[in-house]
Amino acid sequence: MNVSARITNSRGVHQVTLQTDDNVHSIDIPPKPTGFGSSANGAELLFLALATCYCNDIYREAARMGIEVRQVEVEVTGEFGGPGEAGTSIEYKARVTAAATDEQIRDLMAHTDTVAEIQNTLRAGTSVTLSHIEAVAV
Repeated sequence: MNVSARITNSRGVHQVTLQTDDNVHSIDIPPKPTGFGSSANGAELLFLALATCYCNDIYREAARMGIEVRQVEVEVTGEFGGPGEAGTSIEYKARVTAAATDEQIRDLMAHTDTVAEIQNTLRAGTSVTLSHIEAVAV
C-alpha cells in the first residue's frame, strides 16, 4: 500500500490531497485566519491520525472477529514544548459500543492496539527523511 499526503498553500488557500494506492481524495482544512499556513497544526493532525487509525482498525478487526460495532470514540492527548521539540506523554482512550460481551469488546480493543499501524509506526521510531528540496526565487 502506497500512501501520500500533499498540501498546497498560499495566501488564503490551503488544499489537502490524500492518496492510498489509486484512491485519491481531499479533506477540507481551511487556511489560518492570517492567510498563510493551515488552521490545523501538525500535532493536531498527528493526533487525528492516531485516533483515525485506531477507529478504522476497530471496525476492521471487529469484522474479522464477527463483532458488530455500533460506535467508536477515540481521544488522543499529549504535550508539545517549543519549536523542534518532540511530543511527550501521548496517550489515547477509546470507547467502543458493540453487539458483544464486555469481555469480547475489551479483547477487541486490546488486540486493535497491537495492530494499529500508526501507533506501531510511532512506537517503532521510524525514520523520516527530507528527500528533495526545490527553491523557486521570484
